[in-house]
Amino acid sequence: MAPRQPLKLLMLHGYTQSGTLFHAKSRALIKHITKAFPLHEVSAIYPTGPTRLNPADIPGYEPPAEGSPAEQQQEQIEAYGWYRRSNTADPPLYVGLEGGLDAIAKVLREEGPFDGVIGFSQGAAMAAMVASLLEPGRKEAFEHFADPKVASEGFEVKEPVAGVAFPASFEEAGHPPLKFALCYSGFRSPGPRYRPFYEHPPVQTPILHVLGSLDAVVDDQRSRALVDACAGDPEREGKVVWHPGGHFLPSQRPYLDAAVRFIREQLEGNQAKADAKEDDVRDMDLPF
Repeated sequence: MAPRQPLKLLMLHGYTQSGTLFHAKSRALIKHITKAFPLHEVSAIYPTGPTRLNPADIPGYEPPAEGSPAEQQQEQIEAYGWYRRSNTADPPLYVGLEGGLDAIAKVLREEGPFDGVIGFSQGAAMAAMVASLLEPGRKEAFEHFADPKVASEGFEVKEPVAGVAFPASFEEAGHPPLKFALCYSGFRSPGPRYRPFYEHPPVQTPILHVLGSLDAVVDDQRSRALVDACAGDPEREGKVVWHPGGHFLPSQRPYLDAAVRFIREQLEGNQAKADAKEDDVRDMDLPF
């Protein structure tokens, strides 16, 4: 029996989660993918973000009264992120983003190559950025937006700011472009600093956007901004799927089937391109 072809997935958790927690929450999805691709050796890698969060970093946190037992017994919680959003910076600034990307680049080097990436919420935002960074020619977009005037054009800012620099860790990653990404409750990083990820050109990697119509954490406008940052017409191409729920990864059959269908389309599309390329070589008039 021929060895099964690997199908390797990079799994990026959301804010306040961890790799272990996302593993539990995505179990139904991975099980469905594994069952749908019996000729592949499906594996999923779940790194944990490098930013350890404090209770005060959790949305809705209320500090305990001074001197109360809760204050005296506060312990670190098992909650992580890929970055923190600054509460004071204008335009928006993600504190620790470079470290989050470096951590992912390390996983790409040590565990790759990966076929695709799947992310939830902040992890979905990271998934889109990682897919973008691995595209050929993306570094030129970062060079283009290195000029503060260019990056800040069209934004109301006190002072022009440059786009972030291309992460050195991704230059060293040596990883091929991803074949696909699945973004659950994803969003575009706002403001001029992060334009290089999404513009000049738009994101080329095929992305399936799975969004909750009742999501009260990531609003519709932010999610649509990521959809609009992708090449082509994702809505018309069936790359935007809505579920009638909130901020979670849906485990109902129709949404699991949508993920499998999308992955299959990308894998078969890549195989067709490879076969066509091989046929082109065979048809060449070789001098021997």
